[in-house]
Amino acid sequence: MEPPSCSEAPPEEEEEEEEGDFGDLSEEASRRRESSLFDAVVSELLGSFGDNELAPECLDVVAARWLRPGGVSIPGRYASYAQPVAAAGLWRDARRASSVGAPPGPPPALFCPGAPPAARGLETPFVVKLHAYAPLARPLPCFAFCHRRTIPVEKTKRDRRPAVEVKTKEKQRDNHVRLAFPPRGDATLDVVAHGLAGYFDAELYDDVAISIHPDTKSPGMFSWFPLFLPFAAPVHLRANDRLVVDLWRRSDTTRVWYEWAVVEPTLLPIQNPNGRSFAMHLN
Repeated sequence: MEPPSCSEAPPEEEEEEEEGDFGDLSEEASRRRESSLFDAVVSELLGSFGDNELAPECLDVVAARWLRPGGVSIPGRYASYAQPVAAAGLWRDARRASSVGAPPGPPPALFCPGAPPAARGLETPFVVKLHAYAPLARPLPCFAFCHRRTIPVEKTKRDRRPAVEVKTKEKQRDNHVRLAFPPRGDATLDVVAHGLAGYFDAELYDDVAISIHPDTKSPGMFSWFPLFLPFAAPVHLRANDRLVVDLWRRSDTTRVWYEWAVVEPTLLPIQNPNGRSFAMHLN
């Protein structure tokens, strides 16, 4: 299984200096600026799905402003994975959560296609310890992010300008993946898929890594439970059916959210469009 390719921050274009703006930094100011940068940035923003606690949005800014060229971001890379699961009880709990305390949705917006549905819990990611469930396929890669710093300090000429390599553009943190889980081959029984279980792995530094991926789970790792994305309805899978799910990571100026939809063997509505039921807030 190939790991997902990394969404890295692209180089920013150099801005034209205006006469009498801030001017070039003196040698002394340059030394002060460089001495205020750090050799390493260490974060504990990893979520059960890697990026679901806004690590990309936060670490890009911190690395851009404070990380010395050649400095180290820990983690340096992290990726998410998803697999379909049969979990009838968990799906029922998610649906029931709609009326007994599902997280509130964002305020209504003109572009939002309708108010959050009655079954808001089915449009909400849940962090859960999986108990009564059955995995129906091996996990497939979803999204990956990297944090690096390469531009020398001397290339940034103004004291008020971040001395950075790059800052990821907001829409380049957005992404889409189509997850095509193959038929179960010689299986003789039909099954029902109730949602996706989400996992992550992360490269901390050099060859040091942590993972909750079922195939590479770190020994003794109990700090993160998997993420559960419930389907809009249970999906009946025959032995020769493949399951195809579209998954999006989307954002606007104030929020980040996931959308997902089953497209094979049956077509279900897009869940959580425009973050109408669940979103992570940037401020």
